[in-house]
Amino acid sequence: MEIIKKTSGSIAILQLKGRFDAHEVAPVAAWMQTQVDAGLAQVLIDLEGVNFIDSTALSSLVRGLKHCREKGGELRLCNLQQPVRVIFELTRLDKAFSIYADQATALAAFQNIE
Repeated sequence: MEIIKKTSGSIAILQLKGRFDAHEVAPVAAWMQTQVDAGLAQVLIDLEGVNFIDSTALSSLVRGLKHCREKGGELRLCNLQQPVRVIFELTRLDKAFSIYADQATALAAFQNIE
């Protein structure tokens, strides 16, 4: 899996490409932990390039969401491809996360809460 890390102001952005599964969770979880601990509790995960997500990856996102909220922030998702969106809907995690069509819309939503 390819992982692209960047920031936009006070928002930490992670773009993922490939399969997001148990083998790829560790670097993503470590990055989220580092960002939140450094004071960047506003996190955006861009899943545009992700065509598969498993339960371990879903669990890491839920933990990241909880950690962000504990620090007064939010973890948001964008660009879910159809196979990934179906998994979020089946697990009802689409109700727990704020999910946006694209990165620009998600970043604008962050600006509205600051």
